[in-house]
Amino acid sequence: MATDPKAIIEQLLRKALQEKAPQSADTPIVVERPKQADHGDFSSNVALQAAKPAKTKPRDLAVALQASITAQVSASTSLGDVFEKVEVAGPGFLNFKLKAGTKSAVIRRILEEGAGFGRSREGRGDKVQVEFVSANPTGPLHVGHGRQAALGDAIAALLESQGYAVTREFYYNDAGAQIEKLALSVQARAKGIRPGAPGWPEEGYNGEYIEDIARDFLRQRGGELADLEAVRKFAVAYLRAEQDVDLQAFGVKFDVYYLESSLYAEGKVGQVVQTWAANGKTYEKDGALWLRTTEYGDDKDRVVRKSDGTYTYFVPDVAYHVTKWRRGFRKVTNVQGTDHHSTVTRVRAGLQALGLGIPPGYPDYVLHSLVKVMRGGSEVKISKRAGSYVTVRDLIDWVGRDAVRFFLVSRKADSEFVFDVDLARAKSEENPVYYVQYAHARVCSVFAQADADPKDLRAARLELLEGGREMALAQKLADFPEMLATAARELAPHSVAFYLRELAGEFHSYYNAERILVEDEALRAARLALCAAVRQTLASGLSLIGVSAPEKM
Repeated sequence: MATDPKAIIEQLLRKALQEKAPQSADTPIVVERPKQADHGDFSSNVALQAAKPAKTKPRDLAVALQASITAQVSASTSLGDVFEKVEVAGPGFLNFKLKAGTKSAVIRRILEEGAGFGRSREGRGDKVQVEFVSANPTGPLHVGHGRQAALGDAIAALLESQGYAVTREFYYNDAGAQIEKLALSVQARAKGIRPGAPGWPEEGYNGEYIEDIARDFLRQRGGELADLEAVRKFAVAYLRAEQDVDLQAFGVKFDVYYLESSLYAEGKVGQVVQTWAANGKTYEKDGALWLRTTEYGDDKDRVVRKSDGTYTYFVPDVAYHVTKWRRGFRKVTNVQGTDHHSTVTRVRAGLQALGLGIPPGYPDYVLHSLVKVMRGGSEVKISKRAGSYVTVRDLIDWVGRDAVRFFLVSRKADSEFVFDVDLARAKSEENPVYYVQYAHARVCSVFAQADADPKDLRAARLELLEGGREMALAQKLADFPEMLATAARELAPHSVAFYLRELAGEFHSYYNAERILVEDEALRAARLALCAAVRQTLASGLSLIGVSAPEKM
């Protein structure tokens, strides 16, 4: 029998179904937290779902299941102290109320497991790759890249928490038209041509950083102008180093940096096109080469090689994903902006057309919406350094890394997000990151006053915790492992931010309503044990989204 209350309930219900409604024994069992506290700690609608195959009324089946569960509990030596009652409600819901000792048992578990609480081995060490940021080395990282960095790093951490072997990868688009524009812009600046002046390249980059690159290039060359290829190599290396500094300031580290240019140098792009042709998936039309992507769900076929002989942008993307597959990554998640939506179908179609046995849904995508930055009630669009957009470094300078990372994962990836700089700097409960970090700091303050060691609390008499707020805190702590597992499965780090906000709220309510350092030593130890469990869970959750857990604020 499982030890987790929810798992115990699921097992009891499964056995009860087999006994009382064998025709419905395979009915999916859903056990959830009821929205209303008076409905118990867990509830299931399985009787409503299983009644029709069992040819009985839902409430009658619920009563039968209740009787079976009661008998199972009575016959068990270990379950007698788990449930306070199991009752039938409404048209056939089964509500389970746990005993206080069952609820508080999670506290001891957290004290024993420490940072391991909530983690699992579900991934069995399987290799997973998460690719994110992957910015063109044409300028500083903008806030969209920041959202990608926060999301991607948190998704990777969530997958690691569930036992996957995760590789964080950055794909450098260091080839193509945008790099050409960068090189031309730097070359023009090196010649003394300013943006908008005669000789300035069409669609050139106007930010101040272009002048910085040109100045450094001339300094290195002793003032001598060189060919465009030399300028390109210098500019790309310069901006890669700049982006690395930005990522370091953001607390994001990558295991692999993959260069788009290497795909061309190693002939991998040409190999993909040749394989498509050999498989009969391409055809010539209007001087261009087309791929039959409509065979794989696309709304129209796509151009592979344009009439001028150059490849369209999705071809190297396909070649790149072939390398992922051949490197053994059977699970891949790409974090990109919603402007890449059409890429999803094309890349997957291109991979299918190669006939390599790659699954149709490979890779997974998490597409994020735009970020609007507000400051002083007005939208901020311009960064002096970048020339046309707000950079990640701007946000970090304004509000600090913790606030940027927390805010950028605090909403579902596909929802548009307004980053309110003033809110992120506010020291109030309206600021979610401050509210959560303050809860952690509050627990640390309690322990500083108590002069207690959490290791000494494992023997605390947790049965003394009987108050409603204490039970609510214990219940919220018990939700942490399942929340993590679901967030990892759904690639949804915003769930962690939501959870932390709720846990902090429960703790602040408890702290404001109850005296923790009471005279009664046994009750004092029990309450400190609860606080220690809250502190550990807050710290664990914050670490998963790349945010610190301060001891003082």
